[in-house]
Amino acid sequence: MKRLLTGTALALTLFAPAAMAENIGISMALFDDNFLTILRNGMQSYATDKGLDVQVEDAQNDVGRQLSQIENFIASGVDAIIVVPVDTDATMAMTAAASSAGIPLVYVNRQPINVDDLPENEAFVGSEERQAGMLETREICRLLREAGKGEGAKAVIMMGELSNQAARERTAAARAVIESDDCAFIDVLEEQTGNWQRTQGTDLMTNWLAAGIAPDAIISNNDEMAIGAAQALRAAGVPLGDVVIGGVDGTTDGLAAVAGGDLDVTVFHNARAQGEGAVETAIRFIAGEAVPEKKIYVPFELVTPANLADYQHH
Repeated sequence: MKRLLTGTALALTLFAPAAMAENIGISMALFDDNFLTILRNGMQSYATDKGLDVQVEDAQNDVGRQLSQIENFIASGVDAIIVVPVDTDATMAMTAAASSAGIPLVYVNRQPINVDDLPENEAFVGSEERQAGMLETREICRLLREAGKGEGAKAVIMMGELSNQAARERTAAARAVIESDDCAFIDVLEEQTGNWQRTQGTDLMTNWLAAGIAPDAIISNNDEMAIGAAQALRAAGVPLGDVVIGGVDGTTDGLAAVAGGDLDVTVFHNARAQGEGAVETAIRFIAGEAVPEKKIYVPFELVTPANLADYQHH
């Protein structure tokens, strides 16, 4: 069973007021990520406003370190745990550890592999990642047609970390759109991982250009890699107006890139609503209230130059 949130307002009204906990442990996959920084800051701020003590740890993209952090949270007697998983395929051990200790656990942003088998006091708050890939790629397809490239357009796909469910789902959705009748004119030349990082996006694009690959479109799993690709194109003297570039997340930098013409489209990923929803879910678990919705989804939203102003103050 799942519940759909339409934004921060609904995230706040989803749950009735509950008794406050004293301490929540939060394990982040890594601190060095623009989107996850927004998510982390939002959770910390919201938890503090609710009168909670928060302990936040950086797993530094290390599965073993993250499991140790969860075990340490349990040993220290936290009232609930919130996790942004390093590897969404490695969440069963985390679930088992928290469940055995009787401590509520909320996964946020990155959907765990065992999402359909979570115990009573665990849940997931995030977004349906396929939606992001579909929104982004459909808009890129439309823009290619609008630019007169509706026949034989060439594209490259920049993927996030392959251990991450979001990267796999966004890429699969992009592929599905490209295989549809309306967008079958797009030929994918290359598909490689840039691990969500701007520098790796720059390196990927630089290497592709050096190999003679000249795409009409760049379909990136996130804004950071897309921005890196745009920087590589500019450094190589390729006019950005000749290439349709898309990203996902609608971060501050991503929105600025749309405003500056580096990106043609992004997809807003509401980190604030996810973070607040995760904290509210933890609060409800701690109060012993039922949380029947194991999957609580915040919709993605397409951002283009036409509606950019609606998102610049998020």
